[in-house]
Amino acid sequence: MRHDTTGTTWKARAPMTGTAAASVARQEKDIAETVARLRAVFDSGVTRPAAGRRRRLHALRRLLRDHTPAIEEALYDDLRKGRTESHLTEIGGVLAEIEHALRHLDRWMRPRRVAVPMNIRPATARIHPEPLGVCLIIAPWNYPVTLTLNPLVGALAAGNAAVVKPSELAPATSALLADLLPRYVEAVAVVEGAVEETTLLLGQRFDHVFYTGNGTVGRVVAAAAAKNLTPVTLELGGKSPVFVDETADTAVTARRLAWGKFTNAGQTCVAPDYVLVTRAARDSLLDALPRAVHRMFGPDPRTSSDYGRIVDDRHFRRLTGLTAEGELLTGGVCDAEDRYIAPTVLTDVPPGAPVMTEEIFGPILPVLTVRDVHEAVDFVNARDKPLSLYAFTRDRKARRALLEKTSSGGLVYNAPMIHLGVPNLPFGGVGESGTGAYHGRASFDTFSHRKPVLSKPTRPDTLSLVYAPHTSRSFALVAKAVSRTHPLLGRRR
Repeated sequence: MRHDTTGTTWKARAPMTGTAAASVARQEKDIAETVARLRAVFDSGVTRPAAGRRRRLHALRRLLRDHTPAIEEALYDDLRKGRTESHLTEIGGVLAEIEHALRHLDRWMRPRRVAVPMNIRPATARIHPEPLGVCLIIAPWNYPVTLTLNPLVGALAAGNAAVVKPSELAPATSALLADLLPRYVEAVAVVEGAVEETTLLLGQRFDHVFYTGNGTVGRVVAAAAAKNLTPVTLELGGKSPVFVDETADTAVTARRLAWGKFTNAGQTCVAPDYVLVTRAARDSLLDALPRAVHRMFGPDPRTSSDYGRIVDDRHFRRLTGLTAEGELLTGGVCDAEDRYIAPTVLTDVPPGAPVMTEEIFGPILPVLTVRDVHEAVDFVNARDKPLSLYAFTRDRKARRALLEKTSSGGLVYNAPMIHLGVPNLPFGGVGESGTGAYHGRASFDTFSHRKPVLSKPTRPDTLSLVYAPHTSRSFALVAKAVSRTHPLLGRRR
């Protein structure tokens, strides 16, 4: 099967003509040479020293600062992102990640000493973080700067070389990164393209593959990586639910939901996907949501410089089909030529409707009514584990129920999405929403091997007890030592 990074599963490749086969062979040769070149760079040792890691992080920061206007223009061309949104969700986020890595790099790189059991002493044991090698980063289109460069920050901080594959669905940003990254940052290569190029890249041997996208393609990436036993990080998606009860501040809740849902026209992996509101809070929330949308984007969001567009025609058609069931509370206006879909809120949506079974990834927010937090917990647990779970409640028992009785990549009270801005919090999914995590120290660890190193002197030779031939005395001494250190044998009854 062939695949792309946007979620389409492709049919088997048709037989190629001689010219097409020759073109693919050239591409494969070029990609193999690129990977081989980076492996030679890594093997030379230049990526390992702290000074070199810092130099590359500084260069990446300089790239962002030197070319901010060009990045803003590319993001506008690809997704109609406004200048402020580009800084909040793209450029600024990467700069913050770089600053955090530079501030903490020395501590992250420092070997960590660990205790040695009595029966192994005298000895010292440490954990030494070391780079993995040449890493592949496959990025999506919805945040084409952040979701390309944030993983790269971790790879560079950990001392690796990297191949970056931007999304072809954000062509302006992809072309800009392909031009700038190799000029600014050593030990980094960019491979542009679509299905063919991604497939060829996955045929190469890497030391880590970092993929952001959806579960369908994530399985393809994992299967390809498994052929070389390559570890993977899969940052996937899913449906991120919101719980709202009568203890919440409805006006603030509505504004934060409108911001979290309709930023980037809803094309955000951690955007609120649907709302579960208690009966007691339903009318107040439904009254506040249209007002919040109007306050942010005006009477006609089409004219707002802060409201984006759908990435392509295929996604536009998919999204308009998701509005077929449920009652329209606000929005619903669509313009295929402009790929515009107004911020849309649906109520009374059947739980089995496509908008409730598929990841929406667009500006459509279904609102369903539940009796209480326990019904909400049952609803969430009957579905795949979400990437994020949001709860607007001041009820401690409700918070505890959501914390202890549900599983999600992250849990946030009283705001959507902002946990991505905390570098000390690892970001990642669980189950269908992904495997592995990154941001801050978690990024460094993801792209590192934590190598255990033990050093034991040859005198005194305390290992003599384990040498053959074994005697009754050596058995008694070994049994006594084991009983003291083994968690089961040493337990008193």
